[in-house]
Amino acid sequence: MEGKKFNERRQIITLIILIVGGIFIVRLFFLQVINQSYKLSSQNNVLRFVTQYPARGTIFDRNGELMVYNEAAYDLLVIPRQAVIADTLAFCRLLKIDIESFRTRFEAARKYSRYRPSVFLEQISKEDYGYIIEKLYNYPGFFFQARTLRKYPRPIAAHVLGDVGEVNNNDMERDPVYKMGDYIGKSGLEKFYEKTLRGHKGMKIMMVDVHNREKGSYHDGIYDTLPITGKNVYLGMDARLQEYGEKLMVNKTGSVVAIDPETGEILALISSPNYDPNLLVGRARGKNFNELLNNPMKPLINRAIGGTYPPGSTFKMINALVALQTGSIDEGTRFSCQGKGSSPIKCTHSHVSPLSVQPAIENSCNPFFWNTFRSILTNPSLHGQKKALEYWHQKMLDFGLGHRFKTDIPFEVAGNIPSRDFYDKVYNGSWNAMTVRSLSIGQGEILVTPLQLANLAAIIGNEGYYYPPHLARRIGEENDSLPPHFTKKMETGIDARYYRLVKSAMLDVFEGGGGTARRFKIKEFQAAGKTGTAENPHGKDHSLFMAFAPYDKPKIAIAVVVENSGFGSTWAAPIASLMMELYITGEIKRPEMEQFLLENFPDPVEQ
Repeated sequence: MEGKKFNERRQIITLIILIVGGIFIVRLFFLQVINQSYKLSSQNNVLRFVTQYPARGTIFDRNGELMVYNEAAYDLLVIPRQAVIADTLAFCRLLKIDIESFRTRFEAARKYSRYRPSVFLEQISKEDYGYIIEKLYNYPGFFFQARTLRKYPRPIAAHVLGDVGEVNNNDMERDPVYKMGDYIGKSGLEKFYEKTLRGHKGMKIMMVDVHNREKGSYHDGIYDTLPITGKNVYLGMDARLQEYGEKLMVNKTGSVVAIDPETGEILALISSPNYDPNLLVGRARGKNFNELLNNPMKPLINRAIGGTYPPGSTFKMINALVALQTGSIDEGTRFSCQGKGSSPIKCTHSHVSPLSVQPAIENSCNPFFWNTFRSILTNPSLHGQKKALEYWHQKMLDFGLGHRFKTDIPFEVAGNIPSRDFYDKVYNGSWNAMTVRSLSIGQGEILVTPLQLANLAAIIGNEGYYYPPHLARRIGEENDSLPPHFTKKMETGIDARYYRLVKSAMLDVFEGGGGTARRFKIKEFQAAGKTGTAENPHGKDHSLFMAFAPYDKPKIAIAVVVENSGFGSTWAAPIASLMMELYITGEIKRPEMEQFLLENFPDPVEQ
């Protein structure tokens, strides 16, 4: 009986040993034959894992012209534990760096990891790469990794396109896909469309001999993964128009924004002074950035979306539209003007009096618009001046003022439209139309960006609506759709018939006998516009102009701001006129006007 039990136990124990042994055998077979990960780990000293960076997506203008593309470059990587440098000075001469830079870079690599590769010298040109690679076998532990650099065939639109730089700790914390030595969009469209443009990294496993020379792909590349190229971005920008606008703004401080009223696509977005985007590429990026940052003219500031200005007389049409919509005035309402003797706001122009809406816009009559604004705030249907200002404030927001459009425009500024709460706080609740009268002529606390001013021109040209201004026209070759709010039609809630009255008045600015822009009338088509002179407490007034063309079916809406240059008709209006002519006709037929703008603007230092 006992022998039988012993045999049963022995069989059970034997079975257990066989099962456990079988498991070990199967596991070892899986690890050593099927799963190569341990084998690869054991061979790290003879295998090199090289990240395959994808080509970054390219950027085109609305006509398919290339604006940003990639050029081959290389990063020199180092594994400090494997590094052997017999002659440090010769190595520094090979790389064109000094001994101090070598020490700093090598110490940074050691701090990162003694056993893992990191970038030692970044963005080496293909010409230098060819020379260095021939001698690199003398320096074990160093090897190259292919990269690309951004190149700009035209040195334009730097503020829009942005730049690419090496990731920092914050970038890596926000998105773990980035590793030390990776590049990321730092500003502009490169930053906004980073996930679209960057693509997806791949990995290549290479066999390396004891002399640091690559001997081919491991297992014929079956463990390699291919990089996926980033998607291209197609802009609404017209590169030719952008370049011409930048040319006209040379030696001037200010900005130009042009929009397609039918779509909201930005045709040109110019900030002056500007800079060549190629300056922020390659190893010179840091040095050039610091020079631009310390330049007293502040070329890094994007004045088109970050500069805020009192709109001056360009604001008068909005108050007229709100007054007409609320019944505070009508087409036949007339107010008198005593010119420079007018009170509480004097007029800067001599013209007939009294006058109605249309001639008031043409002649930019300050007293008329003061009385118009007062009529809004005292309109009984709006239930008192404070409620009326609340209504007025909301209509300003409907016009796209006082807030950001929140599309793909980088670092956009909201501007400022003062509210009832603001005045209640400043004046302890005791204020009236007289207190806030500066709002009637676009002064006081009102601040707008050139982008908002161009959008206002688009609204008037469209007779009451706009599409949020945006830069991208299409994403990728499959025509990926833009976010819905980029193409959402925004209504202002004011009847089209009132817009037609204002449009007619703006036509007279170019066509009328007393129009402030009549000298810049374009023969081939009709344009409508409005000059503005914004007060500047720090110097000469700013020259403003907004316009759209052609009159019946606008294809371009534009705003120009030239800082510290006086009247809007002096500098801003001719710039807008020439740019509209180029965009619509494809050529400039008034070279004498162009020459005057390029050769006669006063030196910025003397202003």
